[in-house]
Order: sequence, then C-alpha cells, then structure tokens
Amino acid sequence: MQSGASVPGAAEEPVSEDCLTLSIWTPSKSPDDKLPVMVWIPGGGFTQESVSMPLYWGDALARRGVIVVSINYRVDVFGFLAHPELTRESPNHSSGNYGLLDQIAALVWIKANIAAFGGDPARVTIWGQSAGSMSVNLLMASPLARGLFQGAIGESEGFFVPPAATGSVEKWFSRGAEQQGVKFAASVGAPSVEAMRKLGPEQILKASDAGTTHPIMDGFVLPREPFDVFTAGHQNDVPLLLGSNANEGRPLIAGRDVKLSSFADDIGKAYGSDVIGQLADESLKIYPATTDAEAHESRANFERDLRFGWDMWTWARLQAKTGKGRVFYYYFAHLPPAPQGSPFAYWGAGHWAELPYVFDHLSQYQWAWTGADRALADTMATYWTNFAKSGDPNGATVPAWPDFTAKNEHLLHFNDTLSIGGVPNFEGLRLLDERFAKLRAAIPGSQK
Repeated sequence: MQSGASVPGAAEEPVSEDCLTLSIWTPSKSPDDKLPVMVWIPGGGFTQESVSMPLYWGDALARRGVIVVSINYRVDVFGFLAHPELTRESPNHSSGNYGLLDQIAALVWIKANIAAFGGDPARVTIWGQSAGSMSVNLLMASPLARGLFQGAIGESEGFFVPPAATGSVEKWFSRGAEQQGVKFAASVGAPSVEAMRKLGPEQILKASDAGTTHPIMDGFVLPREPFDVFTAGHQNDVPLLLGSNANEGRPLIAGRDVKLSSFADDIGKAYGSDVIGQLADESLKIYPATTDAEAHESRANFERDLRFGWDMWTWARLQAKTGKGRVFYYYFAHLPPAPQGSPFAYWGAGHWAELPYVFDHLSQYQWAWTGADRALADTMATYWTNFAKSGDPNGATVPAWPDFTAKNEHLLHFNDTLSIGGVPNFEGLRLLDERFAKLRAAIPGSQK
C-alpha cells in the first residue's frame, strides 16, 4: 500500500498489500559460481516506490558478473506506525520500523538462499538511493543486520541530522512516536489497534501523515541514533561507497515561490527558530541573493546541503574515522540531456539524476543521449559492480578513484569528465556542521 511512483517519469504501480516480494537477476549458470550480490533498496521517502519499475531492473548490471536482488518493503503507515498497543503485543517490546524489519528479513532470506542462484552469501552489498540510502545507513547502525552484508552503497540520503534540528524531537523516539500513532488512530475513528485493523487499507493510507511514516529509535531495530553508533565505532563496519548530486535541492523547491524579501528569514527558520545573529548572517554570505531568481537558486543550494550534502559528508567522515572499511565518495554534477522546458531540465543533476547511469538504463528515458552519456553510464556501472565484487570500485578499465580518509577528503567528481577534488560546497556544510554540533552539545547523550 503506497501513494504511487516517485521517480519522475515512472508509471504508477498497482497498489496492493501483497508487497513483500523480491526480484533476482542472475547471470549464473551454476549454483557453484559464487557471484557477488547487489541488494537494491528503493527510496520514495518511506511512503512510496516499487522495485518493479523498469529503471530498477538489474539486467544490465547482471551482465557485468553480479547478481542483483531488488526488494520491496512496507512503506507509509503500514511500514512505520508505532503505537503503545503494538508495543505491548511485541515480544521485542517495540513498534514501528516494520519496513526496516522487512529489509532485514529479505537479507536473511538472501543469505540462506542466494547460493541456489549462483550467489555468494558472503559477498552481499546493500545499495539504495534517497530513503533507500537512508535505509542502508540505518542497516549499518542496526545490530539486527550484523553479518548480513559485506559492503554498502548510499546515494543521496543519510540519518545523521540531530532530532533537535527537526523541530520535533519526540517523534523520532518510541514514546513520542507511539503518541503520534495514537493520534493517527483517533484521526481514522479507531480507539484501539483492534478497531484500526477492521478498517480498509485504502482508508488508512488516505489518512496517513508524516508523523507516522519514518524510522524511529525504537530500542530494538535502532537502539541508538546512527550518529552515536558511528561515533562510537559500533556500526556494521564494511566498505562504503556513497555520494550526492549537485542540484538535489531543485526538485524540493520546484514550484515554490521564493522571494528575496523573505529569503533571509526563511533561511534562518530552516536552521531553527532559535537561529539569529552570526550564524544566519554567515549563511547569507554562502547563499547570496539580490533578486528573486537568485533567491530561488540559493534556497535550492541550501536545501541541497541541508537535506543531502551534510548527511553524506558526515557519513563518510564518521566511517573514515571510526571504521576499518574503506570509503569511496563521489559528487555527481553531470547534466542529463533532458528536453528543454521539462521539469528534468530545471532539475539538472537533481535527486534521481544518477540512477539511469548507475543502472546503465539510459534507454528508460527517450532523451538525446550522447556518446559521453553512454560512456559515463558504462563507467559508473563498472565502478558500482567492481565495488560489489571486491569492496573497491577501482579496476583496469576505469580511472583511479582514491579513498576518502580522515587526512585526505578526496572525492571523485562525475561531470562531463571525471576529476578528483575536495568536498564541494564546503562552507555551507561547515556551517551546518557547526549548527548541529551545538544542538548535540546542548543535549548530552541520546536526544530522548
């Protein structure tokens, strides 16, 4: 049960509660082949999306000598509703995070069964984009997923922003999330979980709200915030490939009326209602604007850093500092040849833009792809499958990709050409880092 497709241009999928399925693409001719396995976890904000969309098919990658398994999981209120009655029912004394438990169940199934398809259960790489990338981040932080994967790929989302920065700390932890669940049940006229179970799924889906559609620190799947887990070096420590895109903020503000007259106040509010003075003033130097058009683009750049860039930078830094698994960090700035006048053209290297390249599925969009586009798709798909094979994207047919380390924060920049460079948009990320560090210092330990 979900609200539809979220990848631009994709047709909406049939809606059904019969969702706990997976698909397998294998080039294997024998169960003895022991091929590496890539497990795709789709995004969609934990409210939508399905792996049956052709963009996510694993055929092109499988031809490169890997097995691709794509998994569905429960989303929206069906995947993440917490409620005190559900907690009392649970032998684990928790509720919510059912979507993450579905992902873990799929990994358990893969470990037990993938050998029959020619796969190596000791070479599993989990891989996701957007909420799927956030899921990868959370699986690295969850003790329930320990030993179920040996590599991780995250594209454009993590789970490191302190709850205090969201304006509502309580909803990210069990007690507050359960109260959100009680309010949700009341909104559909259900005084109890038993009454809610008698309602039609369409009725529940229609009433879902943002307070009941996200992972929480439940004490079971996620005993602690990922930031604390990684800081302590207690993550599921595996090689990590991750990155984000140059224009990810544009889709978030598409259609939003950003005005110069309110731009400064809006930026300050996005940091938090208590932000005044130096921090807000400094941000206006990093995201300047003298016209409405400039204000719109600067707000998009701010959203890029706030929603995507800082999380990925923090994930890379923490893994490089406390983990043994190597880190490979990218920045995707290549502009797909979207038709002029289409939303894609404005989004540029926006959220989702890298997906046709990494899946080597440019044909899913009938655009004027060039030889450079096809070469980039071949290169990115090679990097991704090389990483699944060995924990290292490098190989004889692709340019060298250096490790991101605590001493050398090197990234591979995917543009019209490939280049090695430092952390992009650094000043904006640094300012966010300063802001979030102050929030964490104000509430020692857990944000509960």
